[in-house]
Amino acid sequence: MTSKMQPFGNITSAKDIGQIVANHRKAQSLTQAELAGLAQTGTRFISDLENGKGTVQFDKVMLILDLLGLDVVIRDRLS
Repeated sequence: MTSKMQPFGNITSAKDIGQIVANHRKAQSLTQAELAGLAQTGTRFISDLENGKGTVQFDKVMLILDLLGLDVVIRDRLS
């Protein structure tokens, strides 16, 4: 039997992504510094991302999501 993963909800802002990143980082017992080290970025970037700063670099956000085992799925809105 396969288990279908449920989405975390609709993402409408950088703050939504930041909250998911923070929750998953903490669930994996990682500090911001440890995650920054894995992503080869600074702790300031991780902090900005988790606090919903809208101007963070998209490619780095995608790397962080990948490191935390998260996928991004885009689909048409339901009418």
